[in-house]
Amino acid sequence: MAEELGEFALIERFFSALGARRSDVRVGVGDDGAVLTPPTGQELVAVTDTLVEGRHFPPGSPAASVGHRALAVNLSDIAAMGARPAWALLALTLPRANALWLREFARGFQLLAQDSGVALVGGDTTAGPLCITVSVLGFVAVGQALRRSGAQPGDILFVSGTLGDAARGLQHELAQGGIADGEALATDRSRAAALRQRCLYPSPRLSLGVALSDLASACIDISDGLAADAGKMAAASGCGALIDADSLPLSLALRADVGDQTAIELALTGGDDYELCFAVPPGRLDVLKRKLPMAQHGYQCIGELCAERGVRVRQAGQFIELNRAGFDHFR
Repeated sequence: MAEELGEFALIERFFSALGARRSDVRVGVGDDGAVLTPPTGQELVAVTDTLVEGRHFPPGSPAASVGHRALAVNLSDIAAMGARPAWALLALTLPRANALWLREFARGFQLLAQDSGVALVGGDTTAGPLCITVSVLGFVAVGQALRRSGAQPGDILFVSGTLGDAARGLQHELAQGGIADGEALATDRSRAAALRQRCLYPSPRLSLGVALSDLASACIDISDGLAADAGKMAAASGCGALIDADSLPLSLALRADVGDQTAIELALTGGDDYELCFAVPPGRLDVLKRKLPMAQHGYQCIGELCAERGVRVRQAGQFIELNRAGFDHFR
């Protein structure tokens, strides 16, 4: 029989000392509020995200993955701002206070928090449908925060990592859980596992975000699909975006799993990549390549910003139509 815990017991056992140990936390978990000491000469960056079972992750997802992703999606926003993360708040709504599930959830959260230097400093727990809200606070030098606005027509467009893996990984995850319509996806097991890993355990690009803070003119993290998020950044900058489909970074696993054309479609419209899309003025390209060699930091040029509004995608010299838009919480 699964062990069930009361609210205060679960907080004490799993969340009272979660994450990194930081000297700037004067009062943390266990009081009515946290008391924190921001560093001199830095501005505070605050982000928050909510994950709802059945909307943002499939029912029955591994608890460690849910804990990891709840923090990772916020760290990706921090990275897109060029900031360094410091503190986190966690609001956890649970259908049951199951000790085994909580242990694995806390482990997933802890490993990423420890690696990222993040301390959990407070939050809340309550009963209800499974829902996790995390807020992360971080720092950036005064005036150095990256924003979606700030780019101009002619700025060069880049993305980090590979795209589309998480969207395909989610398809495999749904099929494995018997949730997807139709038959199980026919594929190589190791390839499917690699793609599922990209979906279940995204890697926020924190070091790249910090390094871009004085080089990029604009930046956004890719959570709703490249075309949608590049479009948001371009619109905030008063521009449009021209994307070269033949330049999209696609993993060998994705291309082998679905073929080149479907891989391109997933890269453009699939969600949950949590990579960075950023623009760099042509005059800073030499500095960018010198300070951040592409091969070492894992990013690639995929197009440019333009005066004409909207997002256009070109493949083999021809403009193509996208089959669907990016993720929308209310569609």
